[in-house]
Amino acid sequence: MLKKRIIVCLDVKDGRTTKGVKFQNNLDIGDPVEMAKKYYEQGVDELVFYDIMASARGERPILDLISKVASQVFIPFCVGGGIGSMDDIRSTILAGAEKVSLNSQAVKNPDLISQGARVFGSQCIVLGMDAKRDDECPSGYRVYLNGGRVKTDLDALEWAKKAVSLGAGEIVLNSMDADGTKAGYEIPLTKMIAQSVAVPVIASGGGGTVGHMAEVLTKGCADAALIATMVHSGEYTIPSIKKELNELHIPVRL
Repeated sequence: MLKKRIIVCLDVKDGRTTKGVKFQNNLDIGDPVEMAKKYYEQGVDELVFYDIMASARGERPILDLISKVASQVFIPFCVGGGIGSMDDIRSTILAGAEKVSLNSQAVKNPDLISQGARVFGSQCIVLGMDAKRDDECPSGYRVYLNGGRVKTDLDALEWAKKAVSLGAGEIVLNSMDADGTKAGYEIPLTKMIAQSVAVPVIASGGGGTVGHMAEVLTKGCADAALIATMVHSGEYTIPSIKKELNELHIPVRL
């Protein structure tokens, strides 16, 4: 049975790790390099680093910070935010990232997914998607851009399928309704996308307890659970989470 992955997300703004609720009221919570090293040493399976302001500001990836983080961790490391061209993908991978997450830029230029997959392989190209409940969309969820600031005409399910057909090898699916709430993942959204695409789906937004993680990894059919507040707050450590999941008979790397 495939092991389920635990992934820690570092949302970065102006070079510092930050955390908000439903994409609002972000607070500075520390140095991303030190935090990445700490989670790596605790045994996290992967790390995701998002520059949450880059696309909105029209900025490119912060390569020096990416390479500092990469020098401290020896696990898969995914970087998102401001990656809008093949040059950006190349330079981010050369700075030490194993994967790049394309979110707003992929919606604006879907060819970036197919070009990136062709040159670097599908395993390097991750679709980042911010979705919010919306009854006007066929699936019940709408895609937003620029860190949740810009509403699109895209239906979440339709966009997920299209991105995978273009070559995305994985999807980080972030529920804007659940983000930072610690009230549990958006199970219907995660299950719908996970059952409709043939690539791994990482559930993001809402993780507050190990029970929430267990639920999204089983009922939500997610391949991995992305967490932030749970560990940033010091309430949980990676070993304590994995121990609890293992006791719940969820296969994880111990």
